[in-house]
Amino acid sequence: MRVAVAGGTGLVGRYVVEELAAAGQEPLVLARSRGVDLVTGAGLDVALAGAEAVVDVSNVTTMSGRKAVAFFDSAGRNLLEAGERAGVRHHVALSIVGVDRVGLGYYQGKLRQEDVVRNGRTPWTVLRATQFHEFAEQTLDRVPKPLGVVPRMRTQPVAAREVAQHLVRLVLAPAQGTAPELAGPRAEQLVDMVGRLLRARRERRLLMPVRMPGATGAAMTGDGLLPAGPGPRGTQTFDAWLARYAARDAAQGG
Repeated sequence: MRVAVAGGTGLVGRYVVEELAAAGQEPLVLARSRGVDLVTGAGLDVALAGAEAVVDVSNVTTMSGRKAVAFFDSAGRNLLEAGERAGVRHHVALSIVGVDRVGLGYYQGKLRQEDVVRNGRTPWTVLRATQFHEFAEQTLDRVPKPLGVVPRMRTQPVAAREVAQHLVRLVLAPAQGTAPELAGPRAEQLVDMVGRLLRARRERRLLMPVRMPGATGAAMTGDGLLPAGPGPRGTQTFDAWLARYAARDAAQGG
C-alpha cells in the first residue's frame, strides 16, 4: 500500500515512515523539503498520486491559538481535498489526549484539525495520544538559559516510536472514526521529568515551575491531559527513554 505521511520528516513522522517500510508498505513523505506545502496546497496533487491512505502528523510550532487554527484548518482541508482527488481511501490524523479539556491555544488548532477530518468525505480515523517523552526536552529548550520555566502539569508520556507503530496499525486497518486514546505506561509530573532530564544532561538551570491560570491550569494539574478511558498503553517509561537519551548523548560526546 502507498501511504502518504504528512509531516514525514518530523519527530513522529520519521518513525511512521520507518515503520511503514518495515511493514512492507510504500511510504510517501509530504514535507516542504520534498516540495509540498500543506498550507498553500502546492505540490500535493503530484505527491499524492497513487496514494491509498494518508497519515497526518504535520505540526506547527506556536502557542498562538489564531496561528494554530489557521495552520491546521488550511493544512487539513488541502490534504483532504487533494486526497479525494487522488482516490485516498483512509485518512488518519494524530491529535492529543485532553485537547478538548485544556484551553491552550495550540490545542484549539488541533480541535479544528479534528473537525476538518470528521467533516471530510474520506473515511477517517483520529488517534489522540498523550505527550511524547521528548516533550520534556522541547519544554526546556524553549526557554533560554539559565532559566527553566516549566508549566505544572500531569501527563502520561508515551514513546514517539510507539505512537508511530500504533498509527501504522491504524492506517492499515479499516477506518474506525475516533480511536481509543493512546498513552504511556504511567503518569508523571512534567516538572519532575524536566528535573530528571537536567540531571541526565548534567546541566544547571534555575527550575521555575509555573501554574497556568484559571480552568486551564486546573485541568493541566489535574486529570485533563490523562486518558479518559481504557485504551492501548505504551511500554517504554520516561526513565527508560531518559537512560537511552543519556547513553546516546554520552556516545556523541555530550
